[in-house]
Amino acid sequence: MSQQPFSRPGAYDLSALKRQAPPSAPSGQPASGAATGGGGGGVGGGTAYSVPADEQNFQAVLEASMTAPVLLVFFSAARMPESADLAEDMTTLADEFEGRFLVATVDVDAVPQIAQAMQIPSIPIVVAVVDGRPMPLFQDVAPIDQLRTALTQVAQQLTTQGITGRHQPRSTVVADEAGVPAVDPRYAAAQDALGEGDIDRAVAEYQKLVDANPADTEAAAGLAMAKLLQRTRGVDLQEARRAAADAPDDLDAQIMVADLDMLGGHVEDAFNRLVEAVRRTSGDERTKVRDHLVALFGAVGNDDPRVLRGRQNLASALF
Repeated sequence: MSQQPFSRPGAYDLSALKRQAPPSAPSGQPASGAATGGGGGGVGGGTAYSVPADEQNFQAVLEASMTAPVLLVFFSAARMPESADLAEDMTTLADEFEGRFLVATVDVDAVPQIAQAMQIPSIPIVVAVVDGRPMPLFQDVAPIDQLRTALTQVAQQLTTQGITGRHQPRSTVVADEAGVPAVDPRYAAAQDALGEGDIDRAVAEYQKLVDANPADTEAAAGLAMAKLLQRTRGVDLQEARRAAADAPDDLDAQIMVADLDMLGGHVEDAFNRLVEAVRRTSGDERTKVRDHLVALFGAVGNDDPRVLRGRQNLASALF
């Protein structure tokens, strides 16, 4: 991709980035914010919404801009330590904005070819990329409070232009010394509640995460599963099955057995039961069953092959 050299330091007029229509993600694009890589230099290994950029992941970083803006931060820890401080502050702010931006840090000494390809005139510089199109934001080191204000203004400009997407958080879970995966701190409160058997608190904690970032698919899946536990609490499986068998048109009874099948690990049985209920119903009743089935898909995970089959079966039942 050829770029024009940047020559307007300090400005962040984003009017040239206004969308004509919402773009569709290219085939095979990785989940937004999911680019990974190791060559970021002195700035750490990335956070939920930041990533060190290198030759291996740079194309994926640019493709992520089709979903929500990417901010490229060019710095040199060796030649200009304060530029590395800027990169660190930008990664901090990326997490504060909860996916509004993905920050990609580029150490120009470690990966000079990226700076050359982007025709970067000097460091530091922060470049916004929206829908694959770059534009310089600012070229000065500034206190984090000023950076926060600048990014807030940028987010407001983008919102007025209809650019409101968010990146999904990158996985930041690491293993402890014993090799056991550590709990992602974002989900610790909800998972602690589940461990203590406090399902209502777990639902509330997951709901907070989803409200703060609707694009957080892990939180959405956790919320769906916690609500499943909440709905089935104290329900007798055999009695529920008898009720569903005696009243095949009772949607609440069919939904309850599907929920219990999910808890018992009989995922496809749960999906098939609700697909058949969709096939037999219409109007508001069909909508009710369909929405519940879609929520169960989310609890399992959209990449699960059982969910993919379930979605195909649901489409067949609907049409």
